[in-house]
Amino acid sequence: MSLDDLHLNLRNLTQDDYPQLKTLMDAVYHDIGGAWPEHTIDKLIEEFPDGQIAIEDDGRLVGVALTVQVDYDEFSNPHQYDDLIGQREIILNDAEGDAMYGLDVLIHPDYRGYRLGRRLYEARKDLCRSMNMRAILAGGRIPQYHQYADELSPAEYIDKVARKEIHDPILSFQLANDFQVKRLLRKYLPEDEKSQGYATLLEWNNILFEPAERVLESRRTQVRVGAVQWQMREFDSVEAVLQQVEYFVDALADYQSDFAVFPELFNAPLMGLQDRAAQQDQIAAIRFLAGFTERFKTELSRMAVAYNINIVAGSMIEFGEQDRLYNVAYLCHRDGSVERQAKLHITPQERRDWVIEGGDELQVFETDAGRVGIQICYDVEFPELSRLLAEQDMDILFVPFWTDTKNGYLRVRHCAQARAIENECYVVLCGSVGNVPSIENLDIQYAQSSVFSPSDFSFPHDAVLAETTPNTEMIMFSDLDLTRLTVVRNEGSVTNLKDRRQDLFDLRLRDWSWKSGGRPSAGRDVDES
Repeated sequence: MSLDDLHLNLRNLTQDDYPQLKTLMDAVYHDIGGAWPEHTIDKLIEEFPDGQIAIEDDGRLVGVALTVQVDYDEFSNPHQYDDLIGQREIILNDAEGDAMYGLDVLIHPDYRGYRLGRRLYEARKDLCRSMNMRAILAGGRIPQYHQYADELSPAEYIDKVARKEIHDPILSFQLANDFQVKRLLRKYLPEDEKSQGYATLLEWNNILFEPAERVLESRRTQVRVGAVQWQMREFDSVEAVLQQVEYFVDALADYQSDFAVFPELFNAPLMGLQDRAAQQDQIAAIRFLAGFTERFKTELSRMAVAYNINIVAGSMIEFGEQDRLYNVAYLCHRDGSVERQAKLHITPQERRDWVIEGGDELQVFETDAGRVGIQICYDVEFPELSRLLAEQDMDILFVPFWTDTKNGYLRVRHCAQARAIENECYVVLCGSVGNVPSIENLDIQYAQSSVFSPSDFSFPHDAVLAETTPNTEMIMFSDLDLTRLTVVRNEGSVTNLKDRRQDLFDLRLRDWSWKSGGRPSAGRDVDES
């Protein structure tokens, strides 16, 4: 048959199709009883019309998938085919079921080789997602097993099919369509002599499934991020800086952003409130800057509530215990709560000139618009940190940064983009621009703020969702689809997180809470040296 002669149409089965369906089922299932009675098919179409899928060619029925709704907990455990059948051969459809069960998929012999079975399987998957079903289950015959029964147990046979050492027309096809063998079913269909009564319990998980209680919570999957490529400039007061910050927060909120992101040490121009001579003492200047942090935290938290937007407050210098200095990013939630993430890796300049120390804690923050992490500039150049966050199901990584030269910026940019790809998450890079020769330590800035995505078909070809004009003060927006992350992590061209060789290596975060008088957290590796 020529491809030019095909005129295929995918649709739902109707009761008028039964004469053709009977002919097709009698031909395909001649060895296990042939077609279902007409009243059986009519009842199935009546109770679950969307689940009965057909392919026709110029009105001729050439492919069919029959499906029933079931309770997942019942049918993900051992069962027999007869458990699906009631009196008078009525298929037991559970209208309250949370899973679909694949009864039959059959293709007309003349149409094999055109991948029509794959079309039917994909239609089932689309239906499963649209109905928010937990999974598709199926009892899969292994019709070639009788040829190997004298030398292989059913489990050995299944393993060899999975390794492609044996081809089984049903099991091989199901494995190629992302179904996983969950268990071996005995006496599933006793009259199936070719399978010797055995079958595989197969499962395709709907990775987008949300339990009913989560659906009612209306979990956000579309998130808008707004970032401020902030220009360093002279300010004559703290109020002037906060006024500029509020201007940008207001603008981002007007565009319905879920997050407003600022760069690392965006309030550094406040060092210019000292005279030039006082700025020469760099340690004194940075400690002077730290004196404004508490006020900024309070004001930014107020803005987050007032403008209904979560604010990633770049970073600021914070006084810690024993008057030590830390470079800290604050996450000001729009519900009024504030969380912190200290910079863990301190650059040689920060350590040498400002005597800043690195923090000890790393965490993912739960927000009303996804699970987020924050790494301040240099931290993103250490891939272990992002991987630890990814293992906690991080969706978005925010990277506020401050770089002076283009090569310094490119280090941060290239590492940030790598983190997005290897951890299958979004990364938002936000920096500052402008030259301020009148302020010591604030001479030059270089930045091009960007939003990176994983690199796969559902994302831009260069894995860049948005970016600003280099060295220009502006705001940047990007809409992030969290559902796409779920899909790429499970069904992407490559699946970096799933494919890690954890039999060869692992990664652990040590717990240093004892340094501040706390108790080590359960499950963490504790270094007692």
